[in-house]
Amino acid sequence: MSNNNAKADPTIFIIFGGTGDLNARKIAPALYNLFLDGWMPAQFSIIGTGRTQLTDEQFRENLHDDINQFSRSGKADAKKWAEFAKNIYYQVSDATNAETYKEFGKRIDAHNKEWKTTANVLFYLAVAPNFFPIIASNISKAKLAEDKNKVRIIIEKPFGHDLESAKDLNELLKGIFDECQIYRIDHYLGKETVQNIMAFRFANSIMEPLWNRNYIEHVQISVTEQLGVEERGDYYDGSGAMRDMIQNHLLQLLCTIAMEPPVSFNADEVRDRKVDVLKSMRKFTPEDVRNSAVRGQYGSGWMKGQEVPGYREEQKVDPQSNTETFAAIKFFVDNWRWQGVPFYLRTGKRMHQSSSVITIQFKDVPHLVFQSRHKVPRLSPRSPPAKFVSRCIRTATKIKEPYVIRHA
Repeated sequence: MSNNNAKADPTIFIIFGGTGDLNARKIAPALYNLFLDGWMPAQFSIIGTGRTQLTDEQFRENLHDDINQFSRSGKADAKKWAEFAKNIYYQVSDATNAETYKEFGKRIDAHNKEWKTTANVLFYLAVAPNFFPIIASNISKAKLAEDKNKVRIIIEKPFGHDLESAKDLNELLKGIFDECQIYRIDHYLGKETVQNIMAFRFANSIMEPLWNRNYIEHVQISVTEQLGVEERGDYYDGSGAMRDMIQNHLLQLLCTIAMEPPVSFNADEVRDRKVDVLKSMRKFTPEDVRNSAVRGQYGSGWMKGQEVPGYREEQKVDPQSNTETFAAIKFFVDNWRWQGVPFYLRTGKRMHQSSSVITIQFKDVPHLVFQSRHKVPRLSPRSPPAKFVSRCIRTATKIKEPYVIRHA
């Protein structure tokens, strides 16, 4: 293990939704890999919380199984895991009950006395979005957010259900925390490949001069999953593919592809350049929505030789649900660099493969010297709406049973 953690302050991670899918697949494996790479503080504590009745040891065993399955470093080494697991704890807690938050205060105080310092405290909200305001308010009532230099709150997407609820949540958080304490997390931005996009663009004297409407015909961003909604039906049925993927993950990818060069790699500077892209995006009229957006919902079929249910037959899903599990939409960025270049965003569950692909389609040369008998059809800025819809439908029908495709 390296000495990266030599100067890191003691830190307490309190994970709301500790027994949930996000912690199992993303957060716990990420923390473990940081530990392996020497980036965790020498003194740290991970406290998972939820309503499920578990002991510390049961919670550790569950996370051990999750890390073995989802960690990029493979199955956990027994010695390393034992060293990591001794810092993991579990606390049964009802996030809606303000009284239970006093226990967090007691645990924080105990660690501070043990370590003889004031530790950083990170509240990670890996829960359904309707719990965000409740948890933030209860943290405040328990006086756990008063140290502005040491306390941080991390909000997972989606940040609000619509514009008004997002504004309301923002105002609530800013009434409790300073802006520097609030981390609105899109975990796609933590992917190394996504971070490399900026280096590929802005440290590349070959590609950056070509990165504009003069040379690029269109951009496609596709994120597909073979998985269905699994046990997340209650959350997903109130969200759908648009809110779950496009308005956060895929738009972040679009902004990273389309942004202007930042003056520096400072977080605020990068954010401001992404906001410039969002401000430049063409607004939709009702007719634009019908011509440029498609929704779908997976039916029953077969995946990897196993029969799988349709979306409406999944657990905790309304049998009459109209929630989309596939969505595709065409955007335009109306600025000097991208005027007239369409950005096609596409995502879906129960697709024929799991993949995340960004395709930059450059324009054809004026004359094709190498003729091909089988010219591959491509979407272009001149493609009529029918062709866009048709391509989306073909993309969404590569399982045994077809998607039900609906206009947005």
